[in-house]
Amino acid sequence: MASVDTAPAEPHAPPTAPRSCAPPGQPPAPLAVVPGQTRAEDAPGPPATATLIGSVQRAMRLLEAVAAHPYGAPAKQLARETRLALPTAYHLLRTLVHEGYLQREKGLFFLGDAAARLAGSGVQQKRRSMVADTLAHWRDSIGVPMYYAVYRDGEIEVMCVSDSREVPAVEEWADFRETGHAHAIGQCLLSQLDEDARRDHLTRYPVQPLTSYTVRDNDALLRRLSRLRRMEPVVERQEYALGSVCAAVPITVGTTAATMAISLPAQHADRLLPAAHRLQTEIGRHLGSLALSISI
Repeated sequence: MASVDTAPAEPHAPPTAPRSCAPPGQPPAPLAVVPGQTRAEDAPGPPATATLIGSVQRAMRLLEAVAAHPYGAPAKQLARETRLALPTAYHLLRTLVHEGYLQREKGLFFLGDAAARLAGSGVQQKRRSMVADTLAHWRDSIGVPMYYAVYRDGEIEVMCVSDSREVPAVEEWADFRETGHAHAIGQCLLSQLDEDARRDHLTRYPVQPLTSYTVRDNDALLRRLSRLRRMEPVVERQEYALGSVCAAVPITVGTTAATMAISLPAQHADRLLPAAHRLQTEIGRHLGSLALSISI
């Protein structure tokens, strides 16, 4: 926990019908039927269960059976446990090995790298869900829209936004990645970088005025960032969007810079700092789960 710092302070179009080559006003000619063949429209329809792909079902049963044996299992045992004919089990096991979902060593089958990647994706989705649930809770309890962002590979990434009809988020009318100088999220993330990383970012995304309140140039922004006290909330007032004020709370886990942010209409600017301080208190109570989620 010591590594975590925070401080108070379109729908698709319907398919197009195939075009007919018949002259206008005439129905298309019926398809010729070769003697001995049955036309598709005359063939009996498949039973309802035919929509299920049996081979996929059997392969999934084999994967589940292998997962239950951390020290591996032979094909005969897996076939018996899944009630598959041995030739069928062999065929599916070889296919799963070829695709990387299983690996075979000394006649035993184990889960492969592809299966591990699937499991890892499930963990990531669970973490994202946890972040979304946490932001939704704070949105409702504090009464402000919530944002979660990280600085990764030289880019500002807004990972999650939680708002509602009652507390709408600020419209992203200019790309958040390119306008980090103008919003509290970007300024907060840049404040956690060293001088060289800040200058590198501004070389790629130089300051540009978005409103009459936006900082004027790169040097002015760098001076502002250098004056910020470590881990204090970063506030911007109408620099990104007229009529909106924002505050961002820095979170640092190891070398990863992250932030939780809030926004309010400008007429409620007096609520901004109290809400930001309350958010910092909430973050301090959930350091463990947040530290895990930073890696998503």
